[in-house]
Amino acid sequence: MRVIARRTLRDFVDGLAGHKDQPAVKAALDAWFSEVCKANWATSADVKQRYATASIVNAERIVFNIKGNDYRLVVAVDFEKSIVWIKWIGTHRGYDKIDVTEVEYGG
Repeated sequence: MRVIARRTLRDFVDGLAGHKDQPAVKAALDAWFSEVCKANWATSADVKQRYATASIVNAERIVFNIKGNDYRLVVAVDFEKSIVWIKWIGTHRGYDKIDVTEVEYGG
């Protein structure tokens, strides 16, 4: 899969500078990015097979739990084109304040 854009993940981690979670969040996001880049998902069932705790919101939106569900990563997936777009990343508390079906990246 092609992930757009890794910079979004880096910027988020950089924004946690000095926070006790930063190293763990960085490691979790790096692992997620690496795994997804190697994945060849054809359907949301393929995603669930690897990420049992991922929430399939609709045909294109998926929510991943990061660092033991302390953080959430919302993506849009185009299975036909093998592209994953990062739409939002933040804390679980922040996630509760967004509309996961409409949110676009803004930090």
